[in-house]
Amino acid sequence: MKRTLHSDDPQQREIVKRRQFTFRINLFFFGIFVLFSVLVVKLAFIQFVEGKELSAMESQRTKRSVDIAPIRGNIYDRNLYPIAYSTSTQSLYFRMEPGKTREDHIALAEKIADLFAKYGDPTLKTITVSDVFDAMDVGYDIEGNTKVFMNRMYEPRRVKAGLTEKEIAYVMSHPELFPGVEVVEESVRHYDANTIAAQLIGYLKPFTSSNNLKEGQYLDFYRNKEATSGYLRTEEVGFDGLEFMYQTELRGISGKKEYPVNSLNQIIGPVEVTPPKKGNNLVLTIDKDVQLTAEQAIMDQLAYMKSDEAKRLKWPAMGAQARAGYAVAMEVDTGNVIAMASMPDYDPSVWSGGLSTELWNEIQPYYQNGTIKTVYPDYKDADERSKHPTSIVPLGSTMKPLTVLIGLNEGLITPTTKYTDTGRFYFGRNDSESIGNAQKHAYGKIDPANAIRVSSNPFMAEMVGEALYLKYKGLPAVDVWDEYMKKFGLGTSTGSGLPNESLGVIEYKHEAKNGSPQSAMVYASFGQQGRYTTLQLAQYTAMLANRGKRLKPNFVERITDFDGNTVKTVEPFVLNEEKFDEKHWDVLHKGMKMVTQSSSLKQWFGHLPFEVASKTGTSEQEVRGKIRDNAVFVAFAPADKPKIAVAVVVPDGGFGAWGAAPIAAKIFEAYYKYVGFDGKPALSPTEQQTQTADSGN
Repeated sequence: MKRTLHSDDPQQREIVKRRQFTFRINLFFFGIFVLFSVLVVKLAFIQFVEGKELSAMESQRTKRSVDIAPIRGNIYDRNLYPIAYSTSTQSLYFRMEPGKTREDHIALAEKIADLFAKYGDPTLKTITVSDVFDAMDVGYDIEGNTKVFMNRMYEPRRVKAGLTEKEIAYVMSHPELFPGVEVVEESVRHYDANTIAAQLIGYLKPFTSSNNLKEGQYLDFYRNKEATSGYLRTEEVGFDGLEFMYQTELRGISGKKEYPVNSLNQIIGPVEVTPPKKGNNLVLTIDKDVQLTAEQAIMDQLAYMKSDEAKRLKWPAMGAQARAGYAVAMEVDTGNVIAMASMPDYDPSVWSGGLSTELWNEIQPYYQNGTIKTVYPDYKDADERSKHPTSIVPLGSTMKPLTVLIGLNEGLITPTTKYTDTGRFYFGRNDSESIGNAQKHAYGKIDPANAIRVSSNPFMAEMVGEALYLKYKGLPAVDVWDEYMKKFGLGTSTGSGLPNESLGVIEYKHEAKNGSPQSAMVYASFGQQGRYTTLQLAQYTAMLANRGKRLKPNFVERITDFDGNTVKTVEPFVLNEEKFDEKHWDVLHKGMKMVTQSSSLKQWFGHLPFEVASKTGTSEQEVRGKIRDNAVFVAFAPADKPKIAVAVVVPDGGFGAWGAAPIAAKIFEAYYKYVGFDGKPALSPTEQQTQTADSGN
């Protein structure tokens, strides 16, 4: 008979409970065993497989890096004269330490301020306890009010730059008095007192200033985090000219300081230092003596045109309103720029430490490079300023050599073409418009070379401008003209690489649309339908001199490391080369040589021991309804074997022979003396030093 278990049997229930308990206990211990095994395996995996990676992560987590700015490279002229150079200075830095109270920070600030007062330079502004406390950037002001940190907690804060030897000695010999304070070597930028090529060299400003979009889109470089990795907020960087253009070369490579920190970013151990690499040097193509001559020649001419003697001459008002002048000297076979003067100039060291409103207003008309971009004349009143030409002006008659070349190349004229200049040329519907020569001159029968010599407007207008318009049946003539202009660097980039370089202002296309293609060609033919920079004029003149090679302007001859070892040599670069009949080039050169032989130029060039080929220009420009005359002059020398081309622009300067030519003559003479056409200066080194000393440079 089958036996049945009853739930109410106490003995049986006890047996079931014990079995269930035993099972649960075994299951529990088995689970513990499995978990323990997994943990052991995981720990072993972490130790033997992931150990190195986790160790590195832990090290990274507990270390903070601070970049060290390198010493900036120097900028020299072609003879290694220092134009912009860096020197080392010692600065006082403070870094926050854990556990310090407000009272501790105030006590330290008082000690530091007392240090500066006792051992600092007495001629400098007094640094107060409050000044020191603010520089320490501890998260609150001296009264205890909360402030936003300017730096990360582990970053050192600069308290003072340019420590004296006594300040350094005291800090180094009393470290117990200055916890968290260290002396750090830094770079300070200096510019030659003669302000040599100030606008070309450029200037420095703090890296944080590059965030100001008003400074220009070219500064986008500084907003690229990858390109500026390692830059310090406080370091100074190039903001214009060669200082910006060669920022990467000049700056060098940052070093590092690594601090061990705790979870509160407080430094808890010794620092590890990787020293920075000094920047490279630039050896420029600029010759210091030629540059200073160009600068002084412009200032002398501006002063002379306002003098009583100038007022007594034939053209008494000529150039009296001129307030600035621009000049570029460029070698015709290399593109090397020997001088680039934008005058008046200024001292670029004023940017260091920030500018007051008063100082900014003072330098505003001068700090930009007028040889490559638009610069307004120095008139305090904005309305009066708008009544005068800027630094970018029409070429005027300096266009005429190219006009003749175009006419010859297009078959509109020949080298022997005879033209009767009656003094005026009529054009337009029913001859309703006309142009004439300066001072109503009529030159009679002239050929192309003599048309350049006498600067005949009717010849250019009728034989080239009007003829080109008729050949291409209207508007296409404007495009043909534009192609020639671009080939000679007018209305296009010079390729210099300088930031914010202007392409010039093309006006003949506007005239063709709003006037007529005919009037556009007529006026363009004698230089009144386009405004260009002085550097563009110099490049154009060099191309006339070397017969068709448009060279990239070079400012840097070579790059060296900080110790002077050559790293890179900059070679001449031909942007484009245009082929024209040699006989056509001969016509241009003949005409330009005859220009310099004229009586109006002999007074400036007659004493030179070499021949100069040139073209004067008086570019008429309508500004606020009034015609302004700008003095323009281009030339190259020696005339038969050109070595150097010079372009000079003096806005509001009147006749080119009067307002600009004297400046160019002094530049040619300086090049001959200090550089030489065959690479051998006419002056010996001793004579150069004597002449430089006599001139006060």
